[in-house]
Amino acid sequence: MKNIEIKHRPSPYRSEISLYQISLSDDCFHCGLCVDVCPYGVFERKEGFNHVSTPNSALCEGPNCKAGVYHCVTKCPVDALKIDVNPQWRTLGDFRWTPELIVSTWQQAETGETPNGNREYKTGSSGGGFDRFDFMMEDAAPITPEEVERIDLSISLNRREDGPSVEIPVPWYGAGMSFGSVSLPTMLSRAKSAKAWNTFTSTGEGGYPDELIPYKDHVITQIATGLFGVREETIIRTRIIEFKYAQGAKPGLGGHLLGDKNTPGVAKKREAVPWTSLFSPFPFHSVYSVEDHKKHIDWVKSINPDALISVKVSTPSDVDMVAVGSYYAGANIINLDGGYGGTGAAPEIAKKNIAMPIEYAITKVHRFLLDEGIRDEVVLLASGGIRTSYDIAKSIALGADGVIIGTSELIALGCVRCGNCESGRGCPRGIATTDSELDQLIDPDWGAQRISNLYVAWQNQLKTLLLQLGLKKIKELRGRTDFLRYTDEE
Repeated sequence: MKNIEIKHRPSPYRSEISLYQISLSDDCFHCGLCVDVCPYGVFERKEGFNHVSTPNSALCEGPNCKAGVYHCVTKCPVDALKIDVNPQWRTLGDFRWTPELIVSTWQQAETGETPNGNREYKTGSSGGGFDRFDFMMEDAAPITPEEVERIDLSISLNRREDGPSVEIPVPWYGAGMSFGSVSLPTMLSRAKSAKAWNTFTSTGEGGYPDELIPYKDHVITQIATGLFGVREETIIRTRIIEFKYAQGAKPGLGGHLLGDKNTPGVAKKREAVPWTSLFSPFPFHSVYSVEDHKKHIDWVKSINPDALISVKVSTPSDVDMVAVGSYYAGANIINLDGGYGGTGAAPEIAKKNIAMPIEYAITKVHRFLLDEGIRDEVVLLASGGIRTSYDIAKSIALGADGVIIGTSELIALGCVRCGNCESGRGCPRGIATTDSELDQLIDPDWGAQRISNLYVAWQNQLKTLLLQLGLKKIKELRGRTDFLRYTDEE
């Protein structure tokens, strides 16, 4: 693939949320010593001014300062400096998306580089899931940029003998986020980024806005149980058709869009009445067997015979049998969607108490498909809580071919995980909103570059990890559970 250009895209908000909060008291006489001793550029004296500017707390490493613990504080001749933990930091995120993980994702989206210092960018603090294990690696020799460049991260999305060959240069694409659940600028940001990377993003179940048509070769048409916005032309124009049978964050509950997000524009695309709550039933009431499932696939293949078929399912205890059934029904891609994903609109009781954790489901399905002798004819993709490049690698080591990314892209756009996604004016960042004023907060070009920058950082991290494991292709990592270890007894 062509090299993706990194462009610096800072947050549009004036103040970054930082772990530490630095204050200068009135005793400060602006000697500038803090400017000279700080190795991170926290303090600055602007040209033409005699005073020290307001400290940039976001750059402060606190007690991890390489110049010494609270070096600036101890050096200040009048004790005018004070460093405290920022109280706003404590309100950010949750155990899976910790404040550090959110901020490090923002940094990668801004710069395209792996965060410096001690900031965590690999895992959260949930105590479970992908946070419970890591890779076993020996101390490796220094890695050169030439070696990194030669690593192959591409995967094929069609392993059957019939149908078109579709390959993407990185082992991920964008998850379904429907028009109505997120804003149109958010959808455009994701589509522009997918085109730049020659990968895909999914419409979700809210229909196919006309504004996405210029990116049609990189947009997946999703067909969900409510059939909102499903039309013959949207099936014809896509290279991949995605049947959403269940979502991991709310298996057995179907989809829902509450009334205040169903604006006239959203309602028109969904062919519904404005300002009414919309619900997708569970399941498809035309599908109760593998034979019914095959009829669904035959239906869309009769309209678009060149499209690949993806089947999105949650992770019930018999998900291995579901996967085999989808294969025999004609699916090219099986998307296992775990319960760690979903927006703030997904009910917590569903996310935490229904279906199997994604890390168990991947391994179970991978091994069952191997036993059935059909593993190399199916593309197995994991979704639902894939947050980092290391989560991607862990999913593949457990048995997936690649992953599907959702929340991480929204974090790149500035999401703070406040959980107000179901309200029309609930999203303060203009991401999960249908409000005509709030959605202006996202510029699609800015958003696309932020997502692309994050992907550049992930790409380099994955390539470096593969080199450390002695691998040359991401395909060689599939099913290599021998590279993984539990971290409980470190």
